[in-house]
Amino acid sequence: MVLRNPFITVIVTGVPGVGKTTVLGRVAEKLRSKGVRFEIVNFGDYMFREASAAGLVRHRDEMRHLPLRRQLELQESAARAIIADASSKLGGDGVLLVDTHAVIRTSTGFWPGLPENVVRELKPDSIVLIEAPPEIIVARQQRDKSRVRSDVASVETVRELLEMARKAAMASAVLVAASVYPVENVEGNPDIAAEKIVELIEKLR
Repeated sequence: MVLRNPFITVIVTGVPGVGKTTVLGRVAEKLRSKGVRFEIVNFGDYMFREASAAGLVRHRDEMRHLPLRRQLELQESAARAIIADASSKLGGDGVLLVDTHAVIRTSTGFWPGLPENVVRELKPDSIVLIEAPPEIIVARQQRDKSRVRSDVASVETVRELLEMARKAAMASAVLVAASVYPVENVEGNPDIAAEKIVELIEKLR
């Protein structure tokens, strides 16, 4: 069994509203300035592409309401497609960053974003947990009008989700001997989190 991809693979997770997209944008700028070959992909985009083509959903946030068996199929298909695309673009060099969630709240409970079949397909070197205080995450969610969010509820709900995300990330990491790397996204300064992720990548290369 091959335990690692030829390129460095880092899964970047975080609960909705933590600022993953912003931090990853800064990571891209820093890697580009260093001349590092990289690809940043969104796991949900790959899942949505297939679910949308099958007429299962109209927007991404509807995916969490699909039957869990169907979600599992979409997750595994997305993981395969991501690695195939990265292999084509990066070959045996570079860095793949996968933007996803360690855990998803569904109507039937918490669903692992990185179940065994998915994490074994992705073969990450490390799983990054971007975190922030629950109060700040709720405020960010409330300001974000670009997404239809069904999981904005309360500070306590976000705190519970953060705790579950840590547990889920560690459980996934054990399966492929990956590290779990918590990073705080400091309010107003995403460059701090981005720099820590870049430092991690440099240590892994």
